[in-house]
Amino acid sequence: MTLSGPVGAQQREKIAKIGEFDLRGDSTLGTGRKLFRQSLRELGYTEGKNVIYETRSAEGNLDRYSALAEELVRLKVDVLLTTSPDETLAAKNATKTIPIVFFAQSDPAASRLVDSLARPGGNITGITTIATELSGKRLELLKETIPTLSRVAVMWNPKMSGESWKESQLAARELGLQLHSMEITSADKFGSAFKEAIKAGNAAMAVTQNPIISSNQKQIVALATKSRLPAIFPRGDYVTNGGLMSYGADQAEPYRRGALIVDKILKGAKPADIPIEQPTKFELVINLKTAKQIGITIPPQVLARADRVIK
Repeated sequence: MTLSGPVGAQQREKIAKIGEFDLRGDSTLGTGRKLFRQSLRELGYTEGKNVIYETRSAEGNLDRYSALAEELVRLKVDVLLTTSPDETLAAKNATKTIPIVFFAQSDPAASRLVDSLARPGGNITGITTIATELSGKRLELLKETIPTLSRVAVMWNPKMSGESWKESQLAARELGLQLHSMEITSADKFGSAFKEAIKAGNAAMAVTQNPIISSNQKQIVALATKSRLPAIFPRGDYVTNGGLMSYGADQAEPYRRGALIVDKILKGAKPADIPIEQPTKFELVINLKTAKQIGITIPPQVLARADRVIK
């Protein structure tokens, strides 16, 4: 005679395995990843109990993403998370079956990552950044702030597939602005890039969103202030750190909503059937202290639209 205990005692709760990338290689979690994990906890996922995170670092080297993605696939993770277009592409090339959820992708349909926003198809879904529209809005705000503006330096990284030079050019044509390509491929390029931008006669700067630039924001803000170059940034934390102004999608929203998408997938939903979401919350932040420091007066109509003003 075989004795058996209750079925519940024999069954162990399945542990979800989530794979993720880290560009910098330090042990601290960024704000976005903290928010994501907190949101998953609120949905009932406790680290070590029913979810574990497999984090692989690129140690600052973008070329490592492909090998890291393949490593995570070999670990048979249940979901792959990506926070930059380069990570998404590496994950896509590594697997056609493991679900991939991205938090930052400019135009996933145009880049052929998915079939459409409504029905992605395949194994990829997530939240798009609508970068083209945001690039245009930032240039528009600069033009409103400085009505005589004709030349703008655009800081971007040609080695990364984040917000691009092309997206800014499309918006500039509508506004009658000439753009200067301020290319940043590594942290040691910032000083020379600012000198070239000033020498070329640029009266303002628009900063695009990508990891190398984001991880050096304090240096960028300091150089912009020293150069007395009015700058608009993609995130509010640049302005908190002394930048002049920023306009972008709410930084917390993609991670909170991404947790809901991951929850659906872990409960059996297919990425192919989960519509790609777009940002719904946007924020204009202005630092009046910095404006005074660099000799800029923010027009009342621009100031009136600010969601946050730092004095």
